[in-house]
Amino acid sequence: MRAVIQRVSRARVDIGDRVVGQIADGLLVLLGITHGDTEAHADQLVDKIIKLRIFEDREGKMNESIYDTGGGILVVSQFTLYADCSKGTRPSFVDAARPEEAEPLYNYFVQACIDTQLHVETGEFGEHMMLDFVNDGPVTIVLDT
Repeated sequence: MRAVIQRVSRARVDIGDRVVGQIADGLLVLLGITHGDTEAHADQLVDKIIKLRIFEDREGKMNESIYDTGGGILVVSQFTLYADCSKGTRPSFVDAARPEEAEPLYNYFVQACIDTQLHVETGEFGEHMMLDFVNDGPVTIVLDT
């Protein structure tokens, strides 16, 4: 699994004219799933994400986690995180898991986030989505399992 985590002051995902998920202060998590990923990988990633100390404390130091601040998490599936552009200019997505393999793991990941008791919103797996967000900092972290 690969996740791009962005600290945001707001984030929203739309499908057409419909808002399907939005948060205020928190984390936007773009999630990619590859072949061989497991529920154990999802659990490991969720644990790491909620403990990442990337929010400022009272002294202005990145010393608090999303769990400490009580912010929200917006999870959006993104198979393009496994794009391979090493040959030519057209990306290959052979490293991304097929939807029938990836969707159950995406749903498991989302449920694991919900189980943390944090506010969790999502996009819709496999849909064309429009994201609108403000990266706070900017702070962007890439995690791989």
